[in-house]
Amino acid sequence: FALCDTRLLEELVAAAKDSRFLKQVVGFDGTANHDAELDRIALNKPVRFEAVRTGRDDVALLGFTSGSTGVPKATMHFHRDILIIADAYAKEVLQVTPDDVFIGSPPIAFTFGLGGLVIFPLRFGASTALLENASPKNMVEIIQQYGATISFTAPTAYRAMLAAMEEGADLSSLRIAVSAGETLPGPIFDEWTRKTGKPILDGIGSTEMLHIFISNRLSDAKANSTGKPLTGYEARVVDDEMNEVPRGAIGKLVVRGPIGCRYLADHRQADYVRDGWNLTGDSFIQDEDGYFHFAARSDDIILSAGYNIAGPEVEAALLSHSDVLECAVIGKPDEERGHIVQAHVVLTPGVIGSDLLVKALQDHVKAVIAPYKYPRSIIFVDALPKTESGKIQRFRLRN
Repeated sequence: FALCDTRLLEELVAAAKDSRFLKQVVGFDGTANHDAELDRIALNKPVRFEAVRTGRDDVALLGFTSGSTGVPKATMHFHRDILIIADAYAKEVLQVTPDDVFIGSPPIAFTFGLGGLVIFPLRFGASTALLENASPKNMVEIIQQYGATISFTAPTAYRAMLAAMEEGADLSSLRIAVSAGETLPGPIFDEWTRKTGKPILDGIGSTEMLHIFISNRLSDAKANSTGKPLTGYEARVVDDEMNEVPRGAIGKLVVRGPIGCRYLADHRQADYVRDGWNLTGDSFIQDEDGYFHFAARSDDIILSAGYNIAGPEVEAALLSHSDVLECAVIGKPDEERGHIVQAHVVLTPGVIGSDLLVKALQDHVKAVIAPYKYPRSIIFVDALPKTESGKIQRFRLRN
């Protein structure tokens, strides 16, 4: 059976008709009225009850991947995992206190939101402001209203917040901005730290690992750097044979620690875990000082005329142009070069796409990064396809 907000009940009931597993849908009132089937059943239940006896290695939750690369997978996480992410990230990196007020845009059905908006504040006696419609505009209003101190959202939302500050929004209560979902482009990092004087922390996590496992620190945050592993975690950059590559070379990120991937009845487990290491599906570079730098999702590396081109580097170059609001870069098949770099660009409001602007953006990229990486094809779009957690679905652009 499934529990469902009555505002979405019709859709789930329709889906249940085609499911061989889902036999019953019970509705609850997601508004303040508390008048639905589950609410009425609860009225007849005692206020006090004996909790089910569980162990630290019992499954506490099933977290579903966002589907940014295809069919979502169910990941199993134990009761101990929930405390681990709180102490490994919220305590070590964020240094949470009871005075903190959390706010964010990711749905709590996704583990990034579950950690940042539920587990972390509960673990340390802090507060959270939950938003049903967490648009950047609504987040700005709630930050000001409740004096939020820690924000969890995607880079595009931080760019919108910066624009709101230009129009007079007061976000001075924020002491930390946490960015995840997509890698944090250098231009947004630089503008945020310059304008607010506060840290914005990039990090990488996954549903398989429950939350963030590599992060910048409050006193050690750099543009275009994801940081170093949290205490208890190890990370390496390896080749296809699981051999560690030289520092400065692009390879596949692998990680291991107190939490690992446990798919529920899914053959893809063998693809994610090898020799005790979790393969995140990301390409990274580790520098001589041990810092990790995101290159691209491993399937987003573009091989063009013999060159390996990381899409996020091209995206960051485009985002440093004032006419670009959002963008996503993919490889487009090409007979001569194998693939070419193709950019899908959302323009800043009021800017109109044209051939002249295509040329201007191409020249801008050539001036910012190695010229051979420039997008030979630019498509202007109204919006980019995204998952509910804010990740760009590049596979839909390829299709």
